[in-house]
Amino acid sequence: MSGHGSPDLAVSGEGLNVVVIAGSWHEEISNGLIAGATRALDDSGASYTLVRVPGSFELPVVAKAALDAGADAVVALGVIIRGGTPHFDFVSDAATSGLTQVALSTGKPVGFGVLTLDDEQQGLDRAGLPNSKEDKGREAAEAAVATAVLLKELRG
Repeated sequence: MSGHGSPDLAVSGEGLNVVVIAGSWHEEISNGLIAGATRALDDSGASYTLVRVPGSFELPVVAKAALDAGADAVVALGVIIRGGTPHFDFVSDAATSGLTQVALSTGKPVGFGVLTLDDEQQGLDRAGLPNSKEDKGREAAEAAVATAVLLKELRG
Protein backbone atom coordinates (compact mmCIF):
# COMPACT_ATOMS: atom_id res chain seq x y z
CA MET A 1 0.00 0.00 0.00
CA SER A 2 1.14 3.53 -0.66
CA GLY A 3 0.72 4.48 3.01
CA HIS A 4 3.72 2.35 4.03
CA GLY A 5 6.39 4.58 5.53
CA SER A 6 4.14 7.61 5.96
CA PRO A 7 5.39 10.23 8.46
CA ASP A 8 3.80 11.04 11.78
CA LEU A 9 2.41 14.52 11.14
CA ALA A 10 0.30 14.87 14.28
CA VAL A 11 0.91 18.33 15.78
CA SER A 12 -1.10 20.73 17.91
CA GLY A 13 -3.62 22.66 15.89
CA GLU A 14 -4.78 24.79 18.81
CA GLY A 15 -5.99 28.15 17.52
CA LEU A 16 -6.34 27.00 13.92
CA ASN A 17 -9.59 27.31 11.98
CA VAL A 18 -9.88 24.54 9.38
CA VAL A 19 -12.63 23.92 6.84
CA VAL A 20 -13.23 20.34 5.73
CA ILE A 21 -14.73 20.28 2.24
CA ALA A 22 -16.07 16.96 1.03
CA GLY A 23 -17.61 15.78 -2.20
CA SER A 24 -20.91 13.94 -2.04
CA TRP A 25 -20.19 11.09 -4.45
CA HIS A 26 -19.59 7.55 -3.14
CA GLU A 27 -21.13 8.17 0.26
CA GLU A 28 -19.61 5.28 2.23
CA ILE A 29 -16.08 6.18 1.16
CA SER A 30 -16.56 9.94 1.52
CA ASN A 31 -18.10 9.53 4.98
CA GLY A 32 -15.10 7.44 6.00
CA LEU A 33 -12.74 10.17 4.76
CA ILE A 34 -14.70 12.79 6.69
CA ALA A 35 -14.62 10.71 9.87
CA GLY A 36 -10.85 10.27 9.61
CA ALA A 37 -10.28 13.97 8.97
CA THR A 38 -12.48 15.09 11.83
CA ARG A 39 -10.85 12.60 14.23
CA ALA A 40 -7.45 14.03 13.33
CA LEU A 41 -8.68 17.59 13.79
CA ASP A 42 -10.26 16.73 17.14
CA ASP A 43 -6.98 15.12 18.23
CA SER A 44 -5.02 18.22 17.15
CA GLY A 45 -7.28 20.68 18.96
CA ALA A 46 -8.06 22.66 15.80
CA SER A 47 -11.54 24.05 15.32
CA TYR A 48 -13.25 23.05 12.09
CA THR A 49 -16.33 23.32 9.97
CA LEU A 50 -17.59 20.71 7.52
CA VAL A 51 -19.13 21.68 4.21
CA ARG A 52 -20.34 19.35 1.46
CA VAL A 53 -20.06 20.05 -2.25
CA PRO A 54 -21.66 18.14 -5.12
CA GLY A 55 -18.43 16.51 -6.30
CA SER A 56 -14.66 16.75 -6.56
CA PHE A 57 -14.82 19.27 -9.41
CA GLU A 58 -16.29 21.83 -7.01
CA LEU A 59 -13.60 21.43 -4.33
CA PRO A 60 -11.19 24.12 -5.61
CA VAL A 61 -13.66 27.01 -5.80
CA VAL A 62 -15.07 26.28 -2.34
CA ALA A 63 -11.56 25.80 -0.91
CA LYS A 64 -10.58 29.22 -2.29
CA ALA A 65 -13.68 30.84 -0.81
CA ALA A 66 -13.03 29.27 2.62
CA LEU A 67 -9.39 30.37 2.68
CA ASP A 68 -10.24 33.87 1.43
CA ALA A 69 -12.86 34.09 4.21
CA GLY A 70 -10.19 33.51 6.85
CA ALA A 71 -9.72 29.77 7.28
CA ASP A 72 -6.14 28.84 8.17
CA ALA A 73 -6.33 25.64 6.12
CA VAL A 74 -8.74 23.43 4.25
CA VAL A 75 -8.97 19.68 3.94
CA ALA A 76 -10.31 18.69 0.53
CA LEU A 77 -11.88 15.23 0.38
CA GLY A 78 -13.27 13.56 -2.71
CA VAL A 79 -13.73 10.24 -4.46
CA ILE A 80 -13.23 9.84 -8.19
CA ILE A 81 -13.60 6.32 -9.60
CA ARG A 82 -12.43 5.50 -13.12
CA GLY A 83 -15.18 4.66 -15.55
CA GLY A 84 -15.32 3.88 -19.24
CA THR A 85 -14.96 7.49 -20.45
CA PRO A 86 -12.30 10.21 -20.16
CA HIS A 87 -14.44 11.95 -17.50
CA PHE A 88 -12.20 10.49 -14.76
CA ASP A 89 -9.10 12.10 -16.26
CA PHE A 90 -10.73 15.50 -16.64
CA VAL A 91 -12.20 15.64 -13.13
CA SER A 92 -9.04 14.24 -11.49
CA ASP A 93 -6.85 16.78 -13.25
CA ALA A 94 -9.23 19.68 -12.56
CA ALA A 95 -9.48 18.87 -8.85
CA THR A 96 -5.74 18.31 -8.42
CA SER A 97 -4.62 21.31 -10.45
CA GLY A 98 -7.33 23.53 -8.99
CA LEU A 99 -6.46 22.69 -5.39
CA THR A 100 -2.77 23.26 -6.10
CA GLN A 101 -3.58 26.67 -7.58
CA VAL A 102 -5.69 27.53 -4.53
CA ALA A 103 -2.86 26.69 -2.13
CA LEU A 104 -0.34 28.70 -4.12
CA SER A 105 -2.59 31.72 -4.70
CA THR A 106 -3.70 31.97 -1.06
CA GLY A 107 -0.43 30.90 0.56
CA LYS A 108 -2.45 28.59 2.80
CA PRO A 109 -2.43 24.79 3.01
CA VAL A 110 -4.86 22.48 1.31
CA GLY A 111 -4.83 18.97 2.73
CA PHE A 112 -5.27 16.73 -0.30
CA GLY A 113 -7.63 13.86 0.39
CA VAL A 114 -8.99 13.30 -3.11
CA LEU A 115 -8.90 9.60 -3.93
CA THR A 116 -8.43 8.76 -7.60
CA LEU A 117 -9.34 5.11 -7.91
CA ASP A 118 -9.68 2.31 -10.42
CA ASP A 119 -12.52 0.70 -8.45
CA GLU A 120 -14.63 1.09 -5.33
CA GLN A 121 -12.60 -1.45 -3.31
CA GLN A 122 -9.52 0.75 -3.55
CA GLY A 123 -11.54 3.53 -1.92
CA LEU A 124 -12.85 1.28 0.82
CA ASP A 125 -9.26 0.23 1.52
CA ARG A 126 -8.20 3.87 1.98
CA ALA A 127 -11.25 5.43 3.63
CA GLY A 128 -10.37 4.83 7.29
CA LEU A 129 -13.27 2.44 7.76
CA PRO A 130 -12.99 -0.40 10.31
CA ASN A 131 -11.53 -2.81 7.70
CA SER A 132 -9.51 -0.21 5.76
CA LYS A 133 -5.76 -0.49 5.40
CA GLU A 134 -5.28 3.29 5.29
CA ASP A 135 -6.98 6.45 6.53
CA LYS A 136 -6.48 9.08 3.84
CA GLY A 137 -8.92 11.53 5.45
CA ARG A 138 -6.83 11.55 8.62
CA GLU A 139 -3.61 11.89 6.61
CA ALA A 140 -4.98 14.87 4.66
CA ALA A 141 -6.11 16.64 7.85
CA GLU A 142 -2.80 16.01 9.60
CA ALA A 143 -0.91 17.36 6.57
CA ALA A 144 -3.07 20.51 6.49
CA VAL A 145 -2.58 21.20 10.21
CA ALA A 146 1.16 20.46 10.15
CA THR A 147 1.62 22.75 7.16
CA ALA A 148 -0.47 25.55 8.69
CA VAL A 149 1.65 25.38 11.85
CA LEU A 150 4.87 25.40 9.82
CA LEU A 151 3.74 28.39 7.75
CA LYS A 152 2.86 30.35 10.91
CA GLU A 153 6.34 29.60 12.29
CA LEU A 154 8.05 30.64 9.06
CA ARG A 155 6.08 33.87 8.85
CA GLY A 156 6.77 34.69 12.49
